[in-house]
Amino acid sequence: MTTLEILADSSSARHPDFVSTDAANLASHMSHCASSRSRFFALHSALQSIHGLVSPRIVTVSAVLAICLGLLAIA
Repeated sequence: MTTLEILADSSSARHPDFVSTDAANLASHMSHCASSRSRFFALHSALQSIHGLVSPRIVTVSAVLAICLGLLAIA
């Protein structure tokens, strides 16, 4: 007997309906995604990408920026 057959034989009171739960979660997620697409969505996405690249290397990025600013001050 497979797991699906066991779940089908058992009462629905003991086991939640996973399909309707997943559908409700998906609908909630899609609603959240639709509401987050505002006028500045592209800018927000770009800033998140930059943050993802820069934050693990914050010391290196700071050092490179300091060197670049130092070179610009000399020139």
